[in-house]
Amino acid sequence: MPPHPPPSPSPAPELLAPAGNWECARAAVANGADAIYFGMPRFNARLRADNFTAADLPELMAFLHDRGVRGFVAFNTLVFTGELPEAADQLRLLESAGVDAIIVQDIGLARLARQVAPGLELHASTQMTITSPEGLAFAHRHLGLDRAVLARELSLRELARFTQNGAAPPEVPLEVFVHGALCVAYSGQCLTSEALGQRSANRGECAQACRMPYELVVDGETRDLGDRRYLLSPQDLAAADHVGDLFGQGVVSFKIEGRLKSPEYVAAVTRAYRRALDAAKAGKDPRRALAAGDRYAMEMAFSRGQSSGWLEGANHPKLVPARFGKKRGPFVGKVIRAGRDWVELDTVGAALKPGDGIVFDTGGDTNAEQGGRVFEVDGRRLGLPRGKIDPRRVPPGSRVWKTDDPALNRELRATWNRPLDPIRQPLDLRVSGKAGAPLAVSVPGTRIAAQSAIPLQPAQNRPLDESALRAQLGRLGGTRYALGKIDLALEGDVMLPVSELNRLRREIVAALDNAAAAAAAEENPPGAEPEPRDPGAACRAMLAAAQESPGDPPPSEPQLAALCRSEAQLAAALGEGAAAIYCDFEDIRRYAGAAEMARAAGLADRLFLATPRIQKAGEAGFFKTVAGHAQGCGGILVRNLGALEFYRENPVAGALVGDFSLNVANPLTAELFLKAGLRRLTASYDLNIAQLLDLLRGAPAGTLEIVLHQHMPMFHMEHCVFCAFMSDGTDFTNCGRPCEKHDVQLRDRVGMTHTLAADVGCRNTLFRGQAQTAARYYPEIRAAGAAWFRVEFLRESEAAARHLIQTYRALLRGDENGSDLWQRLNADSRLGVVEGTLAV
Repeated sequence: MPPHPPPSPSPAPELLAPAGNWECARAAVANGADAIYFGMPRFNARLRADNFTAADLPELMAFLHDRGVRGFVAFNTLVFTGELPEAADQLRLLESAGVDAIIVQDIGLARLARQVAPGLELHASTQMTITSPEGLAFAHRHLGLDRAVLARELSLRELARFTQNGAAPPEVPLEVFVHGALCVAYSGQCLTSEALGQRSANRGECAQACRMPYELVVDGETRDLGDRRYLLSPQDLAAADHVGDLFGQGVVSFKIEGRLKSPEYVAAVTRAYRRALDAAKAGKDPRRALAAGDRYAMEMAFSRGQSSGWLEGANHPKLVPARFGKKRGPFVGKVIRAGRDWVELDTVGAALKPGDGIVFDTGGDTNAEQGGRVFEVDGRRLGLPRGKIDPRRVPPGSRVWKTDDPALNRELRATWNRPLDPIRQPLDLRVSGKAGAPLAVSVPGTRIAAQSAIPLQPAQNRPLDESALRAQLGRLGGTRYALGKIDLALEGDVMLPVSELNRLRREIVAALDNAAAAAAAEENPPGAEPEPRDPGAACRAMLAAAQESPGDPPPSEPQLAALCRSEAQLAAALGEGAAAIYCDFEDIRRYAGAAEMARAAGLADRLFLATPRIQKAGEAGFFKTVAGHAQGCGGILVRNLGALEFYRENPVAGALVGDFSLNVANPLTAELFLKAGLRRLTASYDLNIAQLLDLLRGAPAGTLEIVLHQHMPMFHMEHCVFCAFMSDGTDFTNCGRPCEKHDVQLRDRVGMTHTLAADVGCRNTLFRGQAQTAARYYPEIRAAGAAWFRVEFLRESEAAARHLIQTYRALLRGDENGSDLWQRLNADSRLGVVEGTLAV
């Protein structure tokens, strides 16, 4: 039987469910998903999922397409130079296997996909950090997107700007996450796992440092926050009540997070959102479509607490209550007293029965929590297995959460542990004949017909009627057809052996399949397909072209740039005559004074003013302000796609330099940005030394700038710790701006303190407490063609900043030994991911 052709894109709204393995795929299909997304063993941001292999693809795609479901592959990591040929091969494999779309973070990979696998739809991943209509316009103009998955930090009001103004291309369908875990940092901009554990979230190995406890250190003193210890762990997103709003704004795809979650989770959440989306599509209120059981099942399947995320706007203390970082489920009640094998609660808020799982939340370390299964329920008294609970560690007031419901799990498993029939085409038949003549069966509207090999006989007691014909001709299991109408034209009472009816059915089905195959062959006759594309050759040709990209000619001597975050550091950089000076002030209004200082020193042509790292819908005014202050200066340090689009439409006199946040990890990405108008680029922090050298050799000489010294910017987040834990407010309008009055750090579990800073958009960055230096790699980096190097300051004084500039200048001259420098600077000797699982 020929396979079903790939289903057409679903009319909005499309429900997109996660699938970390086969069971999850079946759970998604059984509960109403229009499409699933899944990963392969390489190049996906959830390497800890089971994922699917190349051998799985034909069966998986046939399973999906036969049931009218589309399959998208998450190809959503940065791709290094040496990996591009392998990535090209995988793209061709996905296309040939019938995969419908790829979800892509890396801009160079997106360009490669257009060349080697044009049959794949291209969906911009949320890790491409598209946060504004301007950023979407830039990505679409250069890549030709088929869909964009927008950042999860956008509110309904900000999402409306994508469709209500002319900045965003209306032809790009929009996809939005509606349920699941929330990263505290912007996707694609989190370097915490890399900074603390040499694992990169941009490479699928997130260590979930946001789910760990932290202490708040204010002006050098540890602040007592009671049982609020998980300062960076957001509640999960649960936007079922906003499905109608999103649908009304033109969102076409509603995405569920969870490729690391269980099939029970996939089933529960997919089922609930199917009901909500069907209601929205029918013009009804989706909130009323969900039963209490749906909401319970979603919370029970997995929940760290549920919220609307950012959709209703910023409410920092609500988003991050900070009392836990693990799964909770429904709230049961609080402990009044506890014994050896029992506890008494103030109330039982979630229905409990024997066998259900619970956990005791004492407000302490969640790794030391006690829990277990309920043995008996007697009013507010719960019996527990003997010896499993230490009552001394369950004080009165401890919260109790329901963590498992075996009965619900059985119900959910039943939804996919059954045959999932393919979608069948209705088959109408015309049946005619009379005694002494053959029985004729035909398909109306076609030339397909069959006749019995023996004539019809007069019936003695059980003549052929529609019921008898349906019983035999309707046995179409295992085919793509389901019996529809029967036009019965028999003369008199006649009969035919059952075996002959079965033969006629098989003959009709075979004729239909042959006709479908012939039609497909006519559409694609032999020789009509072009010669198979050679992905390796295409990749090599693109890499060769990338070496000829425009950019500043390399200087003859290595140049040192300095990034300053205070006027004192700026004074040091001006005094030392740094070749380029980047200003990254928390308040961009202070750029006016910075420009005055540079002009007074006669070095205005070396001053570059940094844009905010994130620009959301409606914030293009930041770019205008930066450009205004940059008049007469060297130019602008560009940190996001929206800025590139804004400055294309509103050119500035100076040069544009791209920062690390553009995630340049391979020459194909570098080439696009250089052709888009950047004079040089900062290499991605995800590169280890071998990967950086590959990038330098593949990009035009002198176009890449390497950061030699910095405090790694770990989390960059919409969540404001200052507001949530140092004020009684909910957002910047009522927080009192403690960020302007206090010096704040977060102390992690190993005792290291990390500096917290806010920017002009009230976004927070947590910088690693210990500086790092790549000084020992300098000779290799210089030999590979790098000419621009950078030191970045955080809270250094003017004297300390001068000392760092002088020290690294000596390194560039050859007067300093990089192998010893890191010890004298009390810095960590590393460049991005130095070694381990990501080393090449």
